[in-house]
Amino acid sequence: MNQEPGETVNLPDQLRIGFIGAGNMASSLIHGLLATGVSGQQVWSSDPDQKQLDKLVLQAPIHVTSDNQTLVSKVDIVVLAVKPQVMKSVVLPLADQLKDRNVLVISIAAGITCSVLNQWLPDVAVIRCMPNTPALVGQGVTGLYATELVNEQQKTIAGSVLKAVGQVVWVDEERLMDSVTAVSGSGPAYFFLMMEAMYDAAVKLGLTPESARLLVQQTALGAATMVAETGEPADQLRKKVTSPGGTTEQAIAIFEQQNLRSIVEQALQGAHDRSIELSKILGQS
Repeated sequence: MNQEPGETVNLPDQLRIGFIGAGNMASSLIHGLLATGVSGQQVWSSDPDQKQLDKLVLQAPIHVTSDNQTLVSKVDIVVLAVKPQVMKSVVLPLADQLKDRNVLVISIAAGITCSVLNQWLPDVAVIRCMPNTPALVGQGVTGLYATELVNEQQKTIAGSVLKAVGQVVWVDEERLMDSVTAVSGSGPAYFFLMMEAMYDAAVKLGLTPESARLLVQQTALGAATMVAETGEPADQLRKKVTSPGGTTEQAIAIFEQQNLRSIVEQALQGAHDRSIELSKILGQS
């Protein structure tokens, strides 16, 4: 079911998709769709910032408007790509129109649950997504959850849209979206922190900043690529490069002595719990 970034996205020719919000994530999805074969004539974007729309049009030959209702009247799918804090004010004026036109709504706003969205958008098919920032370079992974009103065809289409910027993972229970947030939504920052620490240590070991940066970033990229392309689990690949009595074994032993696994588990649990808290706060507001 996974699709490699850059593969053709199969959307019906007659289908129209609109993005409310023209920020970085929406722009990345739009560019990803166009790069994988979707026609610009199928894509709309709306945003109150005309400069943002002008910038987008220069990069992508799509339809743009500053009026959300105009966008909804033209499309079959609406991607909500606005900040969670303004979501309610954006969607309430569109509720009747979305329902009457049987539009599928895909939300990429962090922390807004489907139950809250359906309070604002009764009887509307809603899919909640949690993409991550590597989507900006076509290497993201997105967790998705669909409400009961979403049919299989709509799920397939939504998956194709998000596959334009990476891989997708569906979950059967919405509560698992908090786990997705903890693992992949926040996950890039964990790896960035590890890279920071390795970079700082490499400089202390005498390498130039330029050499340290290249060594660290290419090592991280190479390790991730090996996991993705060989199909072997990370623990097996780790064992293969950890020779008895060697340098790698010494480093791994120190990580284990310092309880790295426990630290990671606690960190993800903290992110998970905070995700739940933020959803409650956003739902109340």
